[in-house]
Amino acid sequence: MKKQAGFTLVEIAIVMVIIGLLLGGVLKGRGLIVSAKIRNIENEFNGLSAAVYSYQDRYLVLPGDDDRANRFTDIASPCTTDCGDRNGIIGGDFNSTTDTDESRLFWLHLRNAGLIKGAKTDKTQPLNRFNGQIGVATGTGTAIADVTIQREFIGFTRIPQEVARSLDERGDDGLSASGSIKGLKNDGSTSAGDYVTDELYHLYFSM
Repeated sequence: MKKQAGFTLVEIAIVMVIIGLLLGGVLKGRGLIVSAKIRNIENEFNGLSAAVYSYQDRYLVLPGDDDRANRFTDIASPCTTDCGDRNGIIGGDFNSTTDTDESRLFWLHLRNAGLIKGAKTDKTQPLNRFNGQIGVATGTGTAIADVTIQREFIGFTRIPQEVARSLDERGDDGLSASGSIKGLKNDGSTSAGDYVTDELYHLYFSM
């Protein structure tokens, strides 16, 4: 009976090198995908902020809070349901489902002004890269869990932990309860704990 030959050290070394290269490629590819998702959220925030500032510059009022939004042909006069009260804030929850809330009228006004895409009758919040909502409102200074927001903010829901942490570290202090970027667990009820657990988060970006 023939003696069965085993692998030589050289062959084993070659196999190990190939496995290492494959693993390195997978990890690098995953890192590139995560980086692309991070940039996508940053671009959505920057683009929406620019639209808000353009609206303010043009009409001297915040979208959603605009009491003369019936200047747009697709918003009926007299403006009983589709105009804001011009009190300097965007009222309502950022993820509101009530069409008369200013946080919903916000999207209607921007779409009618041609500053974002969408039908000119549409008040719904758009979806972000992770199939969560993008919403806008004015913080009242009342804490949500242990996060306090006191100005206009853009909220993103369903953000994965590694993306949430990276966004906060890149654009702010990396701490979920402080700074210009703040985070909560996705149910909105408890602190994100500086993004320590592998779950989804709400992220709030102050404008």
